[in-house]
Amino acid sequence: MPLDTTSHKVPVARSAADLRSAVAAWRAKDETVALVPTMGALHEGHLSLVDLVRTKANRVVVSIFVNPTQFAPHEDFSAYPRTEAADAAKLEGKADLIFAPDAADMYPEGFSTTISLSGVTEPLEGQFRPTHFAGVATVVAKLILRAMPDIAIFGEKDWQQLMVIRRMVADLDIPVEILGGPIMREADGLAMSSRNVYLTPAERAAAGQLNVILKETAISISAGILIPEATKAGAAKILALGFDKLDYLEVREAASLKEFPTGRPTGPARILVAAKIGKTRLIDNMPV
Repeated sequence: MPLDTTSHKVPVARSAADLRSAVAAWRAKDETVALVPTMGALHEGHLSLVDLVRTKANRVVVSIFVNPTQFAPHEDFSAYPRTEAADAAKLEGKADLIFAPDAADMYPEGFSTTISLSGVTEPLEGQFRPTHFAGVATVVAKLILRAMPDIAIFGEKDWQQLMVIRRMVADLDIPVEILGGPIMREADGLAMSSRNVYLTPAERAAAGQLNVILKETAISISAGILIPEATKAGAAKILALGFDKLDYLEVREAASLKEFPTGRPTGPARILVAAKIGKTRLIDNMPV
């Protein structure tokens, strides 16, 4: 199947063969390739990744695929926004190719392989979404092996995901450089997310304070307050805003996501939060 050049101004590859053919043509001209994996519903955070990686490679592929294997049965897979036409319009002048396969292409009949990691996948999101990272690792490996880019970039908002992907790439000797892109925030500091569209006006106002509490907690830890004491105070503030549930508010080693046994950071640290308000689950993080 040739590239789809009629639906959108940016060419679209629907199959692995078409993607590889396009990349091979670039490689024949000694051009470097970057991959930006997404699930679509693109916002300024996604586009910042495209802009950043454009400065580091000759060609940019943006994948758009809502990956079913990273959603648990009770999560929002069926409701997740699918806006390919709008996404393609946002990528005009930014991406060289969109890779938009369907589920049957990514997971054909008989597909039976899963990539699972230990350690970095187990805390935080791993406790509350135990099947999530196996789905992420598997689909990211497939996307990278299909495109064989020089660089792949992921947003730092999903910090644990970024650490999982770096671990997987290192462990499996996959020849790609993994970059992290800074978190893009709304004017009040709320981390940009495709799921923010689910928020009611009242929920949106409360959500805008999540990053403020995260920052205050990080500052108190930097000032010498013990991690358990600071995070307990921060958790109370989050629930007082009207959040229905706090899955975690924790400080971890930045790369390994291990706990600090002394209650004080002894190296690079990250504070991470996941909280639910209404039907929307929000995550955020920042350095300590």
